[in-house]
Amino acid sequence: MKTQREASAHVDRSEQNTVAERNKNLMRRAIEEIWNGEKYENLDKFISPDFVVHLSPDEEIQGREAASQFYIQLRKAFPDIHFTIRDLIAENDRVVTHWVAEGTHQGEYKGIPPTGKKFSLTAIDIDRMVDGLAVECWTKFDELGLLQQLGVTLPPGEEHNMR
Repeated sequence: MKTQREASAHVDRSEQNTVAERNKNLMRRAIEEIWNGEKYENLDKFISPDFVVHLSPDEEIQGREAASQFYIQLRKAFPDIHFTIRDLIAENDRVVTHWVAEGTHQGEYKGIPPTGKKFSLTAIDIDRMVDGLAVECWTKFDELGLLQQLGVTLPPGEEHNMR
C-alpha cells in the first residue's frame, strides 16, 4: 500500500507530465501556426506580451510586437522558409526544441542582399513557460553556417587558400 507521501509524489509527477506535454504541444502548434503558417495575429495564443528572445549576449527581441516584426522580416528574407521539429523535450516550465529551417535567400537579411541560395540551418531553443505562454526563449543557431551557405563568408581556413 502506498503511503500518503508516495501517493502525493505520484500526483505531482503526473501533474508535471501533463503540464510538460501541454507545453510541448503549445510549442509544436506555435511552430506550425506562426513560423510555418505565417499567422502572426495568433502570437497572443503562444507568447506573453513581454516575451523576450535571447539571440546572443548583445541581441534580444523584447515584446510580442517585436517578435512579430522579427518573424515578418525573416519571412521577407526567406519567403519559402520552413521549420521542422526534430525533437521536443519538456520538463517543469521549460521546453527544448531542436529544429531545422530550410529555405532560399530571396530578400535582404541583416543588410545582406538576396543571394538566391538555398540553406539548411539547425538550432535549439529553450523556452520558459508561464500559464500556458512562452515568456522567454534562449536560442542557439549556426549563423556562421547560414552565412557560409549564402556565400557571404568563407569557411575557416579558406581565407588562407585565397592568396
